[in-house]
Amino acid sequence: MKLIVAFDVDDTLIIPACATGLDTDTPNYETIAVYKWFQAQGHYMIIWSGGGADYAKQWALKFGLTANEYLAKGDKSKGTVDLAFDDGDIDLATVNVKVKRLNNSVIRYPDRVSE
Repeated sequence: MKLIVAFDVDDTLIIPACATGLDTDTPNYETIAVYKWFQAQGHYMIIWSGGGADYAKQWALKFGLTANEYLAKGDKSKGTVDLAFDDGDIDLATVNVKVKRLNNSVIRYPDRVSE
């Protein structure tokens, strides 16, 4: 049985620079290995992001990943997503896997936090 499997970008496939203290975002190699495993099994792969489809594709290309679809997170794909990997508490698939965030206490997007 082929599954529709989706992976988020920020804090899932990449670790933001603000979480590592480095100058640039870095690959999350453990999660990328999981992505590649599902892809090697022939599943339908989606990379999505709250930053939009172009952002998702940009990061996929940087890491040499390919997907059947690149979407803005929450957009509808060709079917119901069976399995989703994300750093947040989401309800976007039949089964949702929460990926551990590095340095969770660091605010990722300070411009989105209201005082």
